[in-house]
Amino acid sequence: MGHFMGRPPAYAIWSQFAPARDVGLPIQEQLVRFFRREVATGALRPGVRVPSSRALAQELKLARGTVSGAYERLAAEGFLVTRHGFGTLVAGNMEKPKRAKEKFSAFGEVIGSRRARELMRSRPRETHADWPLTPGVPALDAFPFALWARLNARFHRRQSAADLAYGEPLGYRPLREAIAGYVGAARGIICSPDQVLVATGTQSATYIAALVVADPGDPVFVEEPGYDGTRLAMRLADLRIVATCVDGEGLDIADGRSRESAARLAVVSPSHQFPTGVVMSLARRLALIEWARESAGYVIEDDYDSEFRYDGEPVASLKALDGDHGRVLYVGTLSKVLAPGLRLGFLIVPDQLVDAARAVRSALDRQVSLPLQATVAEFIGNGHLGQHIRKLRLVYAERRAALLDALEKIGAGMFRVSGAATGVHVLGELPHRIDDIAVSRRAHARKIGVEPLSGYKMMNDLPTRPALLLGFANTQPRVMRDAVAGVVDAMRE
Repeated sequence: MGHFMGRPPAYAIWSQFAPARDVGLPIQEQLVRFFRREVATGALRPGVRVPSSRALAQELKLARGTVSGAYERLAAEGFLVTRHGFGTLVAGNMEKPKRAKEKFSAFGEVIGSRRARELMRSRPRETHADWPLTPGVPALDAFPFALWARLNARFHRRQSAADLAYGEPLGYRPLREAIAGYVGAARGIICSPDQVLVATGTQSATYIAALVVADPGDPVFVEEPGYDGTRLAMRLADLRIVATCVDGEGLDIADGRSRESAARLAVVSPSHQFPTGVVMSLARRLALIEWARESAGYVIEDDYDSEFRYDGEPVASLKALDGDHGRVLYVGTLSKVLAPGLRLGFLIVPDQLVDAARAVRSALDRQVSLPLQATVAEFIGNGHLGQHIRKLRLVYAERRAALLDALEKIGAGMFRVSGAATGVHVLGELPHRIDDIAVSRRAHARKIGVEPLSGYKMMNDLPTRPALLLGFANTQPRVMRDAVAGVVDAMRE
């Protein structure tokens, strides 16, 4: 970055932005596209200072969260950079600006496919596993390293030449048998090993499921607010996302139907909705299954952390409630019970879709690493997974209690907690005057990993209360109070 005698002035180009509220495109998306276009045409040069999110929101009469979200996306894409003493600037070198052809064609268009450009705008947020209160990160310090090493070494000692060949696309048979037994005992899902497909995590399993049951351009109901990974998977599958309201009972299928009557696919996380933490009511579950049966549609059930419940009785999975009707594809993962770095998830499909699932799996990356599958098969089959989950329930219950205690004592009156009955994160609702995106940004500067609820929205016309996602699984009780105190300080700023 070049040197300035003073703060470079905010560019007046923003006064030319006129949001259109009747084109079906979110205001945030319009703002991001306007910025990219002005950079492409040279109207916004490297080193130019942009207004603060608060100032621009006031000037354009927009919600500050809309502008903050646009700035965060532009920063993630490399268009903006923050410099101490100068504010937020257009990225690049003042003396030697980047050549336009590095990112744009001669006509000012972003280079790359439409799908790639869409994914560039929707890249997942960075996860800081070592920061306290980061949602979605399990207790990596509780991973059974010694046992895992022994099981892995045992496989390699007895490995044969046949193990080096291509395997069954659905997955290693002993692992599929172990998974079928596990979901039967833990979630009441009756399935055969032939219905189980092993994938590289939840996002991969969701993507495969979408390819199995939907065609490019088909509409799909997706939770609003919702999980980034689900949206990325749907965009990669080239499906048309229909953001569907999540309230205190979970996804409202009636809201989805009012927005798009032709949809035949829904993706939901009923056991502990991400990010709100809502547990879908039994009435909503039954209504969702009834919709799928009546419309000859399908539901992809993301059951990512149902193993951990602290209050009340568990609610039956959608897959179990669906029985033999074959309308639910069940996605499970070992990320929250072992480690996300293992990249191991699974998909359970109805009988009539097994051949289609095998064909899709074969066309992708064929199979998951056999040593990993074999190690996990033995870990589950020999009862180690059950023991590990029981251990984690105690660990997570202690860390959850420490978080709730800290929120009550240190953040008294500042948080309204929900979503704490199950899972590995809670939602802390903030006073209406607080900007959750700004609080999260300030917390990140302190290396505290809370995430803003506003950052998981797609539509600006659905009101969302300011709130923070506070993960507790990766945070030891002894540091919980200091972490919460850091968040409170960020709020007071």
